[in-house]
Amino acid sequence: MKNARQEKIVELITKYEIETQEELASYLEKEGCRVTQATVSRDIRELKLTKLTAADGKQKYTLMQNQTPGINDKYLRVLKEGFVSMDMAQNILVVKTVSGMAMAVAAALDAMRWSEVAGCIAGDDTIMCAIRSAEDTVRVMDKIQKIVRA
Repeated sequence: MKNARQEKIVELITKYEIETQEELASYLEKEGCRVTQATVSRDIRELKLTKLTAADGKQKYTLMQNQTPGINDKYLRVLKEGFVSMDMAQNILVVKTVSGMAMAVAAALDAMRWSEVAGCIAGDDTIMCAIRSAEDTVRVMDKIQKIVRA
């Protein structure tokens, strides 16, 4: 059931420009899949979906094409497009993003596999990054600044 639902999600995001979890849940319901918001959220995470800006300027879910470690053009673009600001609280880095882009930017940060970053948690427009030390937080902030300024 889960595999079939996730296959349906991939089919739907390929066929339609779906912006929100609610919109995705609605499409799934129309296809006969009874889902909760938590189920949709979990599926999005497991499928490693991300949001990108469509030609009309709206956000849409898409599959991450390249899930190999390191920095590639897609991750850099997502970080540049979604980044708004950041602030440090000891070893926690709080990154503000464009509304709806936090998951994509967090996925990009995780994919960069910086040794200083233990992991990221994303909401709609805010990411909390657990950094190994306060000194490492400053290093990560410098890395992000270099990327978004480039």
